[in-house]
Amino acid sequence: MAKQNIKIIPQDLEAEKSVLGALMLEKDAIIKIADNIIAEDFYQPSHRKIYEAIVELFSKNGPIDILTVTNKLKDKNELSEIGGSSYLSDLINSVPSAAHIEHYSQIVREKRVLRDLLSTSAQISEEIFNSPDIDNLLDKIEQKVFSISSKSKTFSFTHIKDHLTEAYDRIEKIHHGEQKFSGVSSGFPQLDNYLSGFQKSDLILLGARPSVGKTAFTLDIARRVAKSGHAVAIFSLEMSKEQIIDRIIAAEAQVSLWRLRTGRLTEDIDFQMIQNSLDRLSRMKIFIDDSPSPNILQIRSMARRLQMEHSLDLIIIDYVQLITPARFSENIVQQFTEISHGLKALSRELNVPVLAISQLNRAVDQREIKIPRLSDLRETGAWEQDADIVMFIYRKDKDKINPTIDEQNTADIIIAKHRNGPTGIVNLKFDPEKVSFSEIDTVHQE
Repeated sequence: MAKQNIKIIPQDLEAEKSVLGALMLEKDAIIKIADNIIAEDFYQPSHRKIYEAIVELFSKNGPIDILTVTNKLKDKNELSEIGGSSYLSDLINSVPSAAHIEHYSQIVREKRVLRDLLSTSAQISEEIFNSPDIDNLLDKIEQKVFSISSKSKTFSFTHIKDHLTEAYDRIEKIHHGEQKFSGVSSGFPQLDNYLSGFQKSDLILLGARPSVGKTAFTLDIARRVAKSGHAVAIFSLEMSKEQIIDRIIAAEAQVSLWRLRTGRLTEDIDFQMIQNSLDRLSRMKIFIDDSPSPNILQIRSMARRLQMEHSLDLIIIDYVQLITPARFSENIVQQFTEISHGLKALSRELNVPVLAISQLNRAVDQREIKIPRLSDLRETGAWEQDADIVMFIYRKDKDKINPTIDEQNTADIIIAKHRNGPTGIVNLKFDPEKVSFSEIDTVHQE
């Protein structure tokens, strides 16, 4: 009798058990894998439930051990479904330490990718028989495979220094003191006079309407902070690394971003300024992640790793509406409340200021004078509650049909909320060509 070639669905239950056991064995083990693995990566349904319980504890900064996981599963009426507390004990006993958790989690993820490929290949086979449109079929196949490929990638930071040579080559080819404040200086003295710099554990929210320079302002802050020797992490959810780096180079070199991108640079002056800026930027501790739509748990995990490796001084997130909620909810307010709480928890846990950009709701556009206020923050009132500082950018030249010369390219940085200090307005000049800000002498204090 011929042997039957029995095919088993890709899985590794022992690796799954090792991951879960390690998570309950060592309290910080989840930091090593939270950005690379999700509940759906586990094949066995009971393992998914256990991991979900662990993630919920982690998201609320709770301790993770056999007792807390048992209680969490009890609260969810799922303890008996996973095999009871005795099964949790078996998981812990199955692994001697958490030393190899990253290796086991990688196995779990790889098996999930193989299962996805298996499922997708079956769907593709079905589509081949049912879809006469070859172009549409190829597009569907490409989308499905790309989706799996995106899921299989891990999130990682890269140092700006690693991209500066490439950035310069790309441009060339196209063309042919003492601490004065208790916090981290923003690089804008008038703003620092209000805030005394960005304080450790503060959540700073920057709200603005579209196209007023909010990304340019935060990148200017990042560049100035890094220039003073501090380490800055930038989560760019909207722009690619290349776009961010081009903007930073233009601002540091004080050359036109448009000329830089189109190659229309003056041979001597612009290139010399760019070369000088690359030398300065290569010494700055700026770390950029442009992963599309990470969830709050992934952001927190990546920030923790970077904090351990480089001792962060500022975290920038551009922008919060693009963060994927860790758990799906049809209630948009609940989703963004979770994100708001998560960012505040991140700033407190790492003892690092977090500067997050937020869009404003459309109510501001309905007013005759479009000066932003706290009620204009989108989705949830939790932003106003959780943030230690709320700032807005207001541009009169964007609000008026015929702005005066003095109003053109000027920006009011409105400090609308300051938990531990004064509110007021700082006037800055915006250079749209060089995507950078500079100070104006006028200050309004409240």
